[in-house]
Amino acid sequence: MYILDSSAFIHDFHTTEQMATIPLVREELEGETVYRYDAMEGSGMHVHIPNGDTVEKVRRAAKESGDLDVLSDTDIRLVATSFELDGVLVTDDYAMQNVAERLGVTVEAIARDGIEEAREWIHQCQGCGREFDEPQDRCVICGSDVTRKNPN
Repeated sequence: MYILDSSAFIHDFHTTEQMATIPLVREELEGETVYRYDAMEGSGMHVHIPNGDTVEKVRRAAKESGDLDVLSDTDIRLVATSFELDGVLVTDDYAMQNVAERLGVTVEAIARDGIEEAREWIHQCQGCGREFDEPQDRCVICGSDVTRKNPN
């Protein structure tokens, strides 16, 4: 089963396999992509609501990888749906791909190349270089901006 992110509707993804998505994806779409969603739902696409425990498991995995601060609630629930339905997540979002890989969820990219390796991000001060476990806007030591960085 293929689990569709909004990019699947934007890029007019087609397959003969079963498809599923979540209601929040429809809210991200505009114009003709909304009609694609509605047409696919009308022709049998499953609309799933993931269970809260699975959503929390995805949040924990995203926090561990450092992706939590860049994932929307929709993104987290799509990864949870893919995990619950043992489906292939169809997305071009790198953070979603990174968390999905961490959870053993297969991903298929559409318009871009998929990720080549899973990453665990760090949060580092742009001024003094201090590293933080949690995302934050400003360094508590020097007051400079803190950004997400790939440690490799």
